[in-house]
Amino acid sequence: MESTYSADSIQVLKGLEAVRKRPGMYIGSTGIDGLHHLVYEVVDNSIDEALQGHCNEILVVLEKNDMVRVEDNGRGIPVDLHPEEGVSALELVLTKLHAGGKFDKKSYKVSGGLHGVGVSVVNALSSLCEAYVYREGVIYFQSYHEGIAQCPVAKVGTTEKRGTTIRFQADATIFEETLYSFDVLSNRLRELAFLNKGIRIVLTDERLSNPRTAEFKFEGGLREFVEHLNKNKTVLHKAPLYFTGTRDDVEIEVGLQYNDGFNETMFAFVNGINTREGGTHLVGFKAALSKTINEFFKKSKLVKKLEETLSADDVREGLTAVLSVKVQEPQFEGQTKGKLGNSEVKGIVDGFCSDQFDLFFQQYPDVISAILEKSVLAAKARIAARQARELTRRKSALESSGLPGKLADCSEKDPSKCEIYIVEGDSAGGSAKMGRDRTFQAILSLWGKMLNVEKTRIDKVITNEKLLPIIQSLGANVGVEFDVTKLRYHKVIIMADADVDGSHIRTLLLTFFYRYMTPLLVAGHVYLAMPPLYKIVFDKQIHYAYDDAEKDLLLKASGKDPEKVAIQRYQGLGEMNPDQLWETTMNPAIRNITRITMDDAVQAEEIFTTLMGEQVEPRRRFIEENALAVQNLDV
Repeated sequence: MESTYSADSIQVLKGLEAVRKRPGMYIGSTGIDGLHHLVYEVVDNSIDEALQGHCNEILVVLEKNDMVRVEDNGRGIPVDLHPEEGVSALELVLTKLHAGGKFDKKSYKVSGGLHGVGVSVVNALSSLCEAYVYREGVIYFQSYHEGIAQCPVAKVGTTEKRGTTIRFQADATIFEETLYSFDVLSNRLRELAFLNKGIRIVLTDERLSNPRTAEFKFEGGLREFVEHLNKNKTVLHKAPLYFTGTRDDVEIEVGLQYNDGFNETMFAFVNGINTREGGTHLVGFKAALSKTINEFFKKSKLVKKLEETLSADDVREGLTAVLSVKVQEPQFEGQTKGKLGNSEVKGIVDGFCSDQFDLFFQQYPDVISAILEKSVLAAKARIAARQARELTRRKSALESSGLPGKLADCSEKDPSKCEIYIVEGDSAGGSAKMGRDRTFQAILSLWGKMLNVEKTRIDKVITNEKLLPIIQSLGANVGVEFDVTKLRYHKVIIMADADVDGSHIRTLLLTFFYRYMTPLLVAGHVYLAMPPLYKIVFDKQIHYAYDDAEKDLLLKASGKDPEKVAIQRYQGLGEMNPDQLWETTMNPAIRNITRITMDDAVQAEEIFTTLMGEQVEPRRRFIEENALAVQNLDV
C-alpha cells in the first residue's frame, strides 16, 4: 500500500535534533576528521577570545574514557539570563544553534565561528558535556546529555581565576571511532599558535601512564611559521619577509621566504581558519607578488635572457608563504569555510601587499636578485616543459588514445567504477593481470626505481620514462594542467612488495602524486594495497596473515605445534599465483586497502621534504627518532 504524502509527513527537527540527525552537515563527517573537528570548534571559541585580547592561554587535555577538556583564561561565557529567551546565556550558547556573541560585532570584531553553531554542535554530538565558567570570583556549572541540559546553571564554588572550561565525550553511537590522535591535534594547535602570536597553547595526553605534553607559543607569528616550514630546506635569503598591518578594516599578516626547491608551499587563513580552497584574499596576494616581481624583472639585466614575462608559477617556484587575514564579515562557502568569497578583500590584499613587496625589495636588492635568478630558471624549465608537452601531444603520448603498452586496461568506461593497480615488477604485474577482474580492474606494471620528483622540475618529470606511463594511464595530465575531473580511474591503488624496496616505491609514487597531482590525494583517490605477509597451512587449509599479530592468532587457533605448521613469509608479490593474489589482495569483497588522505597539509609538506629532499641531516635525525617504531623491516 502506498503511503500518503501529507502535512503529517513533514518532520520538524527541534533544538539540536537536526545536528544529531545529520551530523555531517555540521562537522563534515562522522569519521576521524569529524571527531577531531569537535575539538577544533571548542578551541576556536577560545581563540576568538584571544583575538579580542581577553585570553592568552588555552589548555587542551585528552582525558581517559575519550573525554576532552578545553580550558581558557578568557572572560568566561556569560551566565546571566537572556532578556528574550529567559534562560542563562551559557545554556543558550550550549544548546541553541545560531546563538552567540559574534553577530553584532560588539563583543567580537572578528571571529572564525561565524555560523554560531560550533560549541552547540559539539554538545549535541556528545553523550556527556560539562561547562564550567569562572566569572567575578564564582564558579558556575551546567551539564548536558546529547545536547540537553540536565540541570540549571548553578554556582558550585569560588575562584580567583576566570575563563571557561568545556569537557565533552563524543557520542560513540554517532562517531565511527572516538580515539583522538595526539599528533593530529598537536599539528592544528601548533598552527593556531603560529597564527595568534603570543598565545600559549598546551596539549596534554593523560591517557598514557606517563602523560605527554606539547606546548606552543610563538612571539614571531607567521615569521616563525615560515621558518618552521623551511627548516629542512636550503633558503635563498636568511630572514623571511614579514609584514603586518590594517587596510580598510582588514588585518593582514604575511610571512614568506624562498628556498632552492622547485615547489610552492602556500597556506592562507581567514580569521584563523585554513582556507584550503583559497579565495579572494589568496588571489590578491598572488597577484601582488607576481606583479611586483615582474616590475623588478623588467628593470633588471635578466630581461634579456628571456623572451617572455615571468608567469605566476615562475615567481612562486620555491616559495614558502603564509597569508593570514582577519575580516569582520567574511563570506565563506559552506560551514567548512574552505574558500573566502568577499570580492572587496582581493583589492585590499593586492594593494597592501604590493606596497609592502615594493618597499622590501627596494631595501633588499640582493633578495630580489636571488628571486629573479630562480624565477628565470623556472621560466626556462616551464618553456622546455611546454615544448615537451607539445611534442608528446603530437605523438598522442598524453592523450587517452595513446595509452602505454604496459597498461592492461579494463572494459568498464565509467571512472567511478574503475580502479587501476600500479604494480611493482613485471612478475607481480603478470600475476595481477591474470588474477584481476578485467571488467573494472586495470593493471599498470612498473619497472625499476622511478624519479624522485622532490629534486627536479616539471620538464624532467613529464619526459621521464618511468613516470610517463602513469601520467598517460590516469589521463588527467600533470602539474598545473592536472584535471581531476578527467581521471580515468577513481581508485588508484599502489601495490608493492612488503619490503624495503616496496616501501621506497610507495614513497616515490606518493611524492609524485603529492607534488604534481595534489587533487588526486585531496579527493581521496589514492590507496595502498595490503598484501598478506604470511601463508599458513594446517589441516589441509590455507590461511593468510597480514601482520605478525594475525599470524600469532592463527597459530594459536590451530592448536598445533608451531613447528608442524607450514609458514611461508612472502618476500614479494611475484611469489603468489594469480588466484592467491586475487583472493588476498584484489577481491573487493574481502581485500584490505588503505586510503591515503591529506588531512594536515603542513605535516605532509614537512614529511615529504624531510624524507625526499636534498638535505641529509633532517632525514638521518628522522630515522634515528623513529627507528624503534619500525615493523616488518627486511634486512
